[in-house]
Amino acid sequence: MSAPDATLPPARALGAAGKAIIQKWEGCARRLANGAFAAYPDPGSADGKPWTIGWGSTGPDITQGTVWTQAQCDARFAIDIRRFVDAVARFVGANPTTPNQFDALVSFHYNTGAIRNCTLGRLHNQGRFARAKEEFAKWIYNDGKPMNGLKARRAAEAQLYGTP
Repeated sequence: MSAPDATLPPARALGAAGKAIIQKWEGCARRLANGAFAAYPDPGSADGKPWTIGWGSTGPDITQGTVWTQAQCDARFAIDIRRFVDAVARFVGANPTTPNQFDALVSFHYNTGAIRNCTLGRLHNQGRFARAKEEFAKWIYNDGKPMNGLKARRAAEAQLYGTP
């Protein structure tokens, strides 16, 4: 048996707290009378893009008129979240990261896609956790406008991030 590769980041998984925040704020919105879900335009962008469905899923396959069942929403979330979990795990690498910090960072990245390009991530990887926690509050804008939903989401993420 060979030794584990020391260059690989520790295995990470999204915890229940992270999943709860993401699903609370992404929500399965636009439920139709038949129980299915319809895609909707981004509520804060000037052009309505990207179109979103289910638990915040976006992409070229999601356009006006897209309709999914709950099972399709859940299946796509499982695929999407794995990609975001893996991206955050690669980003934090072996840097000290509690499970709650990891969950908060995944939620942030799932919503913004910005973990690699933001001060929050840089501060986290430097071990400057108090300053990193403060950075969540700066990510409340969509198309230059502060949004109440983003303020509340970032507050919840910051709270989770700071919870031992």
